[in-house]
Amino acid sequence: MRLTPLAIALLTATLAACTGGGTGTAPATADKTAAATASDAALDAKFADLSKRWLDGFLALNPVGATQQGDHRFDAELDDLSAAGRTKYVDFAKKTLAELDAIDAAKLSRENQIDAAILRNQLQSDIWGMDTLQAWAWDPQVYSGLAGGAIYNLMAREFAPLPERLKSATARMEKLPTLFAQMRENIDPARVPKIHAETVARQNAGVISLVEQFIVPNADQLQGDDRKRLDAAVEGLRKAVAEHQLWLDKTLVPNAKGDFRIGQQLYDDKLKFALMSSLSRAEIKQRAEAELVRVRGEMYRIAQQVLKDKPGVPPLPDGANDDQQQKAIEAALELAYADKPARDKVVETAKATLAQATEFTKAKDLVTVPDDPVEIILMPEFQRGVAVAYCDSPGPLDKGLKTYYAISPIPDDWTDAQTDSFLREYNTRMIHLLSIHEAMPGHYLEGAFSARYPSTLRGVLRSGMFAEGWAVYTETVMMEAGYLDNDPLFHLMRYKFYLRAVANAILDQGVHVDGWSKEQAMELMVKRTFQQEREAEGKWVRAQLGSAQLPTYFVGVQEHFDLRRAMEAKLGKDFKLKAYHDQVLSYGAPPVRFVRAMMLDEPIR
Repeated sequence: MRLTPLAIALLTATLAACTGGGTGTAPATADKTAAATASDAALDAKFADLSKRWLDGFLALNPVGATQQGDHRFDAELDDLSAAGRTKYVDFAKKTLAELDAIDAAKLSRENQIDAAILRNQLQSDIWGMDTLQAWAWDPQVYSGLAGGAIYNLMAREFAPLPERLKSATARMEKLPTLFAQMRENIDPARVPKIHAETVARQNAGVISLVEQFIVPNADQLQGDDRKRLDAAVEGLRKAVAEHQLWLDKTLVPNAKGDFRIGQQLYDDKLKFALMSSLSRAEIKQRAEAELVRVRGEMYRIAQQVLKDKPGVPPLPDGANDDQQQKAIEAALELAYADKPARDKVVETAKATLAQATEFTKAKDLVTVPDDPVEIILMPEFQRGVAVAYCDSPGPLDKGLKTYYAISPIPDDWTDAQTDSFLREYNTRMIHLLSIHEAMPGHYLEGAFSARYPSTLRGVLRSGMFAEGWAVYTETVMMEAGYLDNDPLFHLMRYKFYLRAVANAILDQGVHVDGWSKEQAMELMVKRTFQQEREAEGKWVRAQLGSAQLPTYFVGVQEHFDLRRAMEAKLGKDFKLKAYHDQVLSYGAPPVRFVRAMMLDEPIR
């Protein structure tokens, strides 16, 4: 059984008191040591109390997020983005930060030092986000995400009986028109980027799609006044969504004049909060550019192998120049693109690859595999348009519920050429990699480990950089373990997939700091990193719609690679891969630098 950080601190204090008299230490020194230890334990208790009060207040101020985290005390409520609500949010963060600053973090247990650093980063980010970034004034995705999440987080998982969840959904549907009104009040169309306005205008109807999918078919679960209230809430929401659509189409989209590039200062601040990394923006770019060159070299060597003795192939000289590399790698990739699923078989293929990846992970004993349930689903409409797939783990406060591996369907209005471009990118081997990354032994497995860690604060503030880095890292683990019988085309596709992470880090800076054009972005993605046109188009949209998330993949995996090399050097022949993976995952997914500090006994900064 893992003890909580507070229990460990108290146990340490007790052991110190019991053994101090038998060591030959002078009584005065022993008393002083015991007093210091007791003081440390008191600080741990003080921090534990602060953490609990912050969690209670934070989740109350973020009820949609609270539902997702598994705290269901606020399931009938919505986030308040009015001026008064925003002021309350910032005041709470500032008050908590002042209390945290009054605690000498260096005297906390090492686990609590980590949690204190994570909490401080969150509080500073919350204040900066409201006061400086001000996404509430220019990014309509803030509101569309809340509107969809308000229903989806209640209905997608069976954390409570359906009638109870329907009653909560009724209360939220009644409040959603107020959220739409707050959006229209807060948003300054002149500051809104065109791409943001157009994306949200397309997503708006997704709220009603969720109602049609989850609520209307189950309305008979409620009777009498509860059923009447639900029906009225549904009709009210239909009208509110239709009215909001008119505003989106007639006011927001035509008047959206903002720049999607947030600029260097905002970007650097946001990156610092998003990553909590030891790598600077300049170091990230330098590493990514070096990896781009190295990985293209690895891909060329595979191309030489798979194209050897085939008729009509381009020249394959040792020491090839960039143009020769390019042509050879493209020719080799064509061999992999030829094996792709039918348009209507993408989800079916994903299910088969998930089963195969799970069986392989267990057979090779790469890491302890949890028995938590996982299910592949079609991505909800309100979340489409940003990523092709994602992993949706249950919140740390919900136990035993399903993880969803969501895949966006091919849009009905895509032409045959667009569909073929997509399926060349998401060919059969690439879907294997997608299932490794999103599920096994990637996000699903990491999320299951994270949920078991006893610190609720760390679970709620799980590091996206740790999670994305782990998912990319596992692609290498599976390749090195011989997945798909060491198929060289799988290796080639894995390097291509990894180049996305490399390109993401370069692209994000290029767009938001260096002012890249679409042509520059497409050059990096299509030519330098071999992405198909549909994938690159989608990533260009994603880069415009957000910032500081795309680098999490590359920065996270670099820190995971660095940590593994350090542990291999430390342990030598005693290094065991499964034991290493289980230990890395045992800390609850904080930023990787804190895992490194714990495993290598380094200072926690």
